[in-house]
Amino acid sequence: MPSLRRALALSLVPLALTVAACGDDEESGSSAQTPATTATTAADSCTKDSLETFADGKLTVGTDKPAFPPYFEDDDPTNGKGFESAVAYAVAEKLGFTKDEVAWTTVPFNSSYAPGSKKFDFDINQISVTPQRAKRVDFSTPYFTAPQAVVARADSPAANATSLAELADKKLGVQVGTTSLDAATAQIKPTQQPQVFNDSNDTVRALKTKRVDAIVVDLPTAFYLTAAEIEGGKIVGQFEAPGGDDWGLLLEKGSSLTPCVNQAVEALEQEGKLDELQDQYMGGDAAPELQ
Repeated sequence: MPSLRRALALSLVPLALTVAACGDDEESGSSAQTPATTATTAADSCTKDSLETFADGKLTVGTDKPAFPPYFEDDDPTNGKGFESAVAYAVAEKLGFTKDEVAWTTVPFNSSYAPGSKKFDFDINQISVTPQRAKRVDFSTPYFTAPQAVVARADSPAANATSLAELADKKLGVQVGTTSLDAATAQIKPTQQPQVFNDSNDTVRALKTKRVDAIVVDLPTAFYLTAAEIEGGKIVGQFEAPGGDDWGLLLEKGSSLTPCVNQAVEALEQEGKLDELQDQYMGGDAAPELQ
């Protein structure tokens, strides 16, 4: 998947709906995989004093610039606002670092998963876990799995739907080769076959010209489209579906921090903190859940 961050920054660059910011740049049709490093470690080896970090006494976190909503707010990762900024600080806290002990550094998206040494401890940048990338870097336990979303024009008959059932009789559009077609068919159960388009431009154009009432894409793509591509567009809602796209924290290949970062992410998941942050920044009014 091409970088959604790049697309949003340039705003005129078309975005393939097959993918989100983080997606697969190497191979098509690959699904999220188990992180490369799954080893566990004793709790006492994950104490702050025992961690080997890029800078002594600091946890260095990478992300790209611009850093945009809902993942970051005000283009400022340091403020703790936005889904990924909040996740990074939550992981840091689990590792024993206070907010003022977290240092942020700019890491271009495409270079983050290049092989070689890293000038950060982990990178958080909507990066999909893929087998090809996992050969060159470590990924943590996933901190987010991107669901599907429904995007409509504000004047569309689908715009005010509050449930999947209310979308069943609407004209839906999807891009060929994406998981969105299967997701829409299985979860929305449309009364008419969704229209399938060859590429992202055709799919978006169909919505703009009212050939369809709504389109089904993954949630990160929906945020991009409503921010930069579809004037007056809105996210009707999001829904869970098979084939979600896993995002992981990215670390240097063989990093001694990987098992400890895994523990931190897993603890946040078990405590419900990841769900809480997802609801706060990527749910609610921005993308209500459709049942």
